[in-house]
Amino acid sequence: MDDDAREQGLLSALTTEHFVLQTSRSATITESVGRATVFLSLLSASLIGLGFVSSSGHLTKPYLGAVLPTLVITGLLTFGRLVQNMVENSLDLKRIQRIRAYYHQRLAGEHDFFADAVTGGGDVRAISAAVATKPNRWQLLLTTAAMVGAVNALLIGVCAALLTGVSGAGTALAIGLGVAVALVAFAAQVVYIKRASLWLAG
Repeated sequence: MDDDAREQGLLSALTTEHFVLQTSRSATITESVGRATVFLSLLSASLIGLGFVSSSGHLTKPYLGAVLPTLVITGLLTFGRLVQNMVENSLDLKRIQRIRAYYHQRLAGEHDFFADAVTGGGDVRAISAAVATKPNRWQLLLTTAAMVGAVNALLIGVCAALLTGVSGAGTALAIGLGVAVALVAFAAQVVYIKRASLWLAG
């Protein structure tokens, strides 16, 4: 196979791979939105149910005892998958940037098409600085995973406060413990997201 045929075959393969990666990114984003929507819908339905049973004092505690653990477990599972989707999406974007860098080096000529995909003097293996660098810690708080993590932390804090209140402790102590547990739970989930992003950047 001569060089021109090999070049054409590689370009065809890269074009196909580019399309597949774009489809994969779309699928991960769609899944993330779907999972977050299902979780928040479950949470909303639970709050509506709580409104119905709140008029009957003897039903409130059994209802919360059944619903809160379900919400916490569902939320943590949703959070874990959202972090996986974030990593998969970022990996797909890195691979797309490498393909775009090849397009720029081999096909763009004097034009600046795909130039944002190239760093380090046109090296095809170089990846966009926006993708390769470690994400800002505040940007992690804007992800869907962080949003679900915040809801999870609130639910865990409510569970801790209710358990403390049921045990006979004062209201102030129950609220204080609930807030502390919620903050720790949220911090733990943010650390988990950050470790996943650091592994990705490394």
